[in-house]
Order: sequence, then C-alpha cells, then structure tokens
Amino acid sequence: MNITSQIKQPIFDEMELFEKKFYESMSSKVALLNRITYYIVNRKGKQMRPMFVFLTAKMISGGTVEERTYRGACVIELIHTATLVHDDVVDDSNRRRGFFSINALWKNKIAVLVGDYLLSKGLLLSIDHGDFDLLRIISVAVREMSEGELLQIEKARRLDITEEVYYEIIRKKTATLIAACCALGARSVSDNEVVVEQMRKFGELIGMAFQIKDDLFDYTEDAIGKPTGIDIKEQKMTLPLIHVLNTCTSKEKSWLINSIKNHNKDKKRVKEVIAFVVNNGGLSYAEQKMIDFQQEALAILENSPTSDYKSALTLMVNYVIERKK
Repeated sequence: MNITSQIKQPIFDEMELFEKKFYESMSSKVALLNRITYYIVNRKGKQMRPMFVFLTAKMISGGTVEERTYRGACVIELIHTATLVHDDVVDDSNRRRGFFSINALWKNKIAVLVGDYLLSKGLLLSIDHGDFDLLRIISVAVREMSEGELLQIEKARRLDITEEVYYEIIRKKTATLIAACCALGARSVSDNEVVVEQMRKFGELIGMAFQIKDDLFDYTEDAIGKPTGIDIKEQKMTLPLIHVLNTCTSKEKSWLINSIKNHNKDKKRVKEVIAFVVNNGGLSYAEQKMIDFQQEALAILENSPTSDYKSALTLMVNYVIERKK
C-alpha cells in the first residue's frame, strides 16, 4: 500500500462520497459547462485538501463527520480549482497534472468564465446552507493567496528579498489554503475557537514545510538525475538562494544577482549558481527550516488523543517533507 492510500484509509468512505458530492456541486444546465467540469473531475490530483478536511474533522469529533464537513470540502475544492484554472490562463500553461489544461482545450475566455463559475458555485454552496463561518475561513484564504502572489511579483523584480518577506509570501501563497482546510475541518464539527485556531496553525506549518520542500527540488537531483534550476530560470526567490544571498560577500552577491537577472537562460551559468548555493549551505539551511516547521506541526498534534486519524495526519506531515515530487 502506498503512503497516499495509507493516509486515505481512515477516511476512505468519506472520500468516495465526497467525490460524488463534489461532482454534483458543479452541475449546470449548460452542456458545455458540464463537459468541462466532467473533464476536471476525472483528472483529479492527490486530493490532499479534502483529505486534510476529513482527517481533521474526524480527529476532533472522535470519528464522525457532518454534512457541513462535506460542504466545506466541496467549497474549498471548488474555489481551489477555480484558482488553478485561472492560474493556467495567467501562466499560459497547456498542462495541468500531465493533462491538457482547460485553456489549452477550450481557450482562455472559456477558462476564465469556468473559473468564475466554480467560484460562484463555491460561494452559493455555503450561502444556501448558512455556512457563513466556513465561508469566512475560505474567503480569508482566497484573499491571502491573491496577496501572496502579488507580493511575490512585487518583490521578485528586485531580488533583495529578506527571509521574513519570503515567509510572508509562502504563508499567504501556499500555507493559507492548507491552513483553511484544517480550520474548516475542525470548525465543521466543533464550535471551540481554540481548537479551530490550533488546527489552522497546524495546517499553516505544514504548508510552510511543503513550500520549502518545493524550493529544494530545484537544487536536488530530479528523475533524470540533474538539478532542474527552473526557479532560477524564472527568477523565483527561494529559501536556499535567499539564505546564501544574505550570507555571502558583496562581490559574490553581485555575481549571483547578475547571473539570475541576466544569465538565467545560460545552462552553464545556472549550474554554477546551483553549485554555489549548495556549497554555501543554502540547502542544508533550508532543510533545517523545513524540519523546524514539521516538528512544530507535529507538536500541535501531540495534544490530541491517539486515533487512526491522528496517525494519518502524522503520516501526512512526514509525507510532505519526504515526498519525491
């Protein structure tokens, strides 16, 4: 049994039912929309977000979920899917999880409208059932994701980003959605604000570790045995690079910034940058920070009684930093 199946085991029935409800939540009287949403549902990823919702809810409630939990999971997946569809348009990307993206098959105008449609379906699903507390959690996440993306664009141009600003960007861009999943799962079965906030923090810490792991992939051997250097080519400021920029000599810093700004398409130069970051402790520093976030997340789980759901969440935390892609 692979690790994803192990994590899914205690929520297997919930995930099966969730898939049906998620598909129903997208239904429309417009045939074109139904064709596109059918395509979306059949090309699902690992479904980490709904898994976080159900595992958190069951751990807190002692094994039960509410109808509200399903709605919350559907809303977060609807809104997340909407942001992905829009992202592919913005990035002019033809692929998503190895399949053609919506904009590649149906063009940009339709993709933007489908994203808007999914967003409205998510909002209405909450409003129609009076789940305003859940809607608030999700709306805050969407606001923060937009702010995080814009903050990254604003700062990336200058390449003089501090570690604090980097954490702020990844907290908003990546961690806030996982935090929302965990807060939502807790809130769907409990009114205890302390517990909801604890689980939100838990999700945020996992999200931070998750993003740093992604940063590290750029410097470590990929499937073809070579570091990818894609982030460097795209002038993305990642933690290993930020650490080295802030600790090397001013001469080395000038060389690094010049390499990233003006020579980021030069394969040999990108290789040299990767080697410089590795040799100057950028990777080991980022790895340590990732482990710090992971340990902090696990410490929050310690307060909960032993259960299959707690074990699955612990597996999930470890999977985040041990995954190979």
